[in-house]
Amino acid sequence: MIVALACLAAVVAAVIQRVTGLAFVLVLIGPVVLVYGPVEGVTLAVLLSVVASVFAVPSAWRNVDWPRTLWLLGAGLLAAPFGVLVTRILPDAALLFLIAGMAIVALLASRIGSVVSATLRGRQGAVLAGATAGFMHASSGLSGPALAAFAVGDRWEQRRFAASAQVIFLGYGLVSVGLRGLPHTALPEVLLLAACTAAGIVGGSFLARVVPASVARTAMLWCAWAGALVVLARAIVAVLG
Repeated sequence: MIVALACLAAVVAAVIQRVTGLAFVLVLIGPVVLVYGPVEGVTLAVLLSVVASVFAVPSAWRNVDWPRTLWLLGAGLLAAPFGVLVTRILPDAALLFLIAGMAIVALLASRIGSVVSATLRGRQGAVLAGATAGFMHASSGLSGPALAAFAVGDRWEQRRFAASAQVIFLGYGLVSVGLRGLPHTALPEVLLLAACTAAGIVGGSFLARVVPASVARTAMLWCAWAGALVVLARAIVAVLG
């Protein structure tokens, strides 16, 4: 039953990723952290984000904006080791608070995005946004909001941003997996979660033609808020217990 919850979350997250271009880990992080714990859960989420990106990149490749992508990638890859370091020195309760806090900040980013994104433009903005995204991806998998803020500030056309984001997520994910290592979860379970992720991406490619992006975004927000608040509650229980 618990594994089924994680599989369902992987499918839903992958569908939303395919329809909107973002939010795979934002939707997935709550359930996998609850099922597998803060360290193993994030490690699994990062690995599954690589699977999602591998399936999403081929259809996005021709629309990638390489100059912006390379700046964001470079800064993020330099910052990633610091994100992994944080996960290794914090106790589980603190990691739960960190993950829940990053998820909540990510969900609130749209409300403060106009203020923050005003400073995120050009190469300097790409370096700042990329470093923030790389750190967050390695520590919690939640790199999308920093990239989205840069896209708004730099007036990045949505279609090209969504395509470029898949390449950036793949780069961040591969480096994060290399730094964090592979999950300790049993291989058949990991393969099942990966298959659910791939199925979600493939299924999402069909749903993208009929499901409005606004509906997908609403579903994403409900799922992500539920996951973030439950992780926060678990962190509070861990401290009180």
